[in-house]
Amino acid sequence: MPPTWLTVLSWTALTAAFASAAVILWDTYGRGHRQQMRVMEAVWPITALYFGPLAVWGYRRFGLPQSPRWREENGLERAPGKPGWATVSIGVSHCGAGCTIGDVVAATAVFWLGLSLFGQELFAEYLASFVLAVLLGLAFQYFAIAPMRGLGLREGIVAATKADILSLVAFEVGLFAWMALMRFVLFPEDPLRPDSAAYWFGMQVGMVIGFFTSVPANVWLIRRGIKEAM
Repeated sequence: MPPTWLTVLSWTALTAAFASAAVILWDTYGRGHRQQMRVMEAVWPITALYFGPLAVWGYRRFGLPQSPRWREENGLERAPGKPGWATVSIGVSHCGAGCTIGDVVAATAVFWLGLSLFGQELFAEYLASFVLAVLLGLAFQYFAIAPMRGLGLREGIVAATKADILSLVAFEVGLFAWMALMRFVLFPEDPLRPDSAAYWFGMQVGMVIGFFTSVPANVWLIRRGIKEAM
């Protein structure tokens, strides 16, 4: 069992994350501030699942101005410009949304089905997480790139693959390294499992790490015009 202080910290972080996601969802659907790029309506609350209140700040600062209704309410014809770091961060969060959902589903499935690879649950999580992250990440990227460029299905998938694979791998490298640290260094004798709050708090930390390991890849992709600046 994880120590009491870690359990309390974990529940606090998870509660803040779910509350933050709920705030964004309410503003989007309850108040009608729909995003011009509809896929971002999923990206922002998913990002809140690991960045918590910081994601709410980012949404209010950079996401809300992308809502046509919000601009109308505030007398703006177009969204204000974003600094470069914000453009890159939103690009990372777009990739991170697919990784996050894939990792959550994979970790839960591997645990409840009792799967392992080479005698380790962690390796089964790696494989399942990566496969799901690729599928979901490409879907998120496709629905961003294809409408913006007016691409058909085949061309959109090719463009999404070019824009997302490097970013996705960089995100997973950071997350997977942290997962290995949790399993083999921090909790080697009694590994954290998905039926504990501490495990999911650890995953939040890992996703934040993955976010930052994905930044250089996104900077390069956006500067080369391979990935759309959002």
